[in-house]
Amino acid sequence: MFKKIIISLVALAIILLGLAYGTKSYVKSLLPEKAHFVAIKNTQVSDLPYITENIPSYRGKILAVVTSVDTMAENKATGYEHTELARAYWVFTANGFQVDIASPKGGKPPVVIDGEDMGPYDYAFLTDEKIQQQVANSIALADVDPNEYEAVYFVGGKGTMFDFPDNPYVQNIAKTLYQNDKVVSAVCHGPAALVNVELDNGQLLLANKQVSAFTNDEELFLIADAKEIFPFLLEDKLIAQGAQFQAGANYLEKVSQDGKLITGQNPWSVWTLAEKVVAELGYEPKARERTAEEHAIELLMTYHTDGLDVAMAELQHKPQAYQRILIVMHSFLAFMQFELSAGMDLLSIAQQLKQLT
Repeated sequence: MFKKIIISLVALAIILLGLAYGTKSYVKSLLPEKAHFVAIKNTQVSDLPYITENIPSYRGKILAVVTSVDTMAENKATGYEHTELARAYWVFTANGFQVDIASPKGGKPPVVIDGEDMGPYDYAFLTDEKIQQQVANSIALADVDPNEYEAVYFVGGKGTMFDFPDNPYVQNIAKTLYQNDKVVSAVCHGPAALVNVELDNGQLLLANKQVSAFTNDEELFLIADAKEIFPFLLEDKLIAQGAQFQAGANYLEKVSQDGKLITGQNPWSVWTLAEKVVAELGYEPKARERTAEEHAIELLMTYHTDGLDVAMAELQHKPQAYQRILIVMHSFLAFMQFELSAGMDLLSIAQQLKQLT
């Protein structure tokens, strides 16, 4: 995601940063060395104890549904978001659930892979041949029996906006699980699956439910003509269908739970959402060391709610835990929205992290 932002508005960022620090090399100095990215790209499943050790006995199956749409808006490539599938997959399997992967058409679904957003778990998912075979042979939704599953998880990705809303199999899966007291979950654009789900009592599943999803602000910031490209803006549609939309800060974690319905705003919400699914299914989520990205998101949320001084004090405790590149990218976001003070503050945090590590 951030690659698109930087490419489209890098000129503005360089000007602002140049004025502040005299050279764009300052920002480059805050980014991790190339060796850092090489190391995480080679992550194997065996390198991650969370997904290989102390796995509970079998607890049932969870269905992950991804889009089959591969293009939009004048043949621009799209698909499901890799990180949104991978992270939830690991949480579910680490907690004793079997994950089946399905798509409207079945077979190999299109995927969006953005290196700037990826960590060790995301790369480990790609290096596991068995999982990649499972992804490449996703189950066609027409062949899915929803009664076999304890929960469904609708993975995000812009393609979902086109093949989820009116798909009768999507609607039946969501309705069947929800009416049988099972868990229905979705993240980012994944809640597009829920917009036309009607229960047997005639009410929409979304009616009066607290729901989070990719917001209008996030969508329009990335794609200025989103209203023309998509059949609807997701936030608008959810509200129109009776949902009580819960928006968090842009590109930071936000998860909403309304009984058996659990939804997340964006890719940075996946870890928490998946663990809430496990908890709602009646199990204490397995202990997990939070990722560097999650720590960075927490720090950014602290900054937005409590200010620079509190954020600076917080990072002193374990500076090596934070993903510095994410802090730098959010400084770019602030500059691009002409929030100059916030941009400078976030660069200061990134600089402090560099000095401490």
